[in-house]
Amino acid sequence: MSEIAGRTGLRAGANAVVHESYSFACMRCGHGWEQSYEIEHHTDAAGHEFVLYVADGKVVPSPLSKPTCHNCDGHVVRIMRPGRVASARDAAHRSHRVPPPAGPVEAPTTEAEEHERHHWHLSDLLHPFQRKAS
Repeated sequence: MSEIAGRTGLRAGANAVVHESYSFACMRCGHGWEQSYEIEHHTDAAGHEFVLYVADGKVVPSPLSKPTCHNCDGHVVRIMRPGRVASARDAAHRSHRVPPPAGPVEAPTTEAEEHERHHWHLSDLLHPFQRKAS
């Protein structure tokens, strides 16, 4: 989820930049999206450390503090690891497989098992006692 970048492309005063991506899902309207951030680590004049979240070249509020849905402006948003929204969309767009027909499934049987399951009738039991016609 995180990747530390070198010193190239840092804003003035940034010590390091960490790249993080998140998936978001709004629990109010169901909208899902993904966003990548450059998290710039800075130190102010008093020596206090702070971070700036940059998305698409603009400084934005931390997505972890109070995320807002881009669709309905709701604030009940679930944050997940990157790729979750994309994988859900891919699964929804895949052609649906036809499920197997419902009902009991029988395993193949051997001849010995078939013999054990044979239903005996009275005529089968009396067969050895029957005389052949002469």
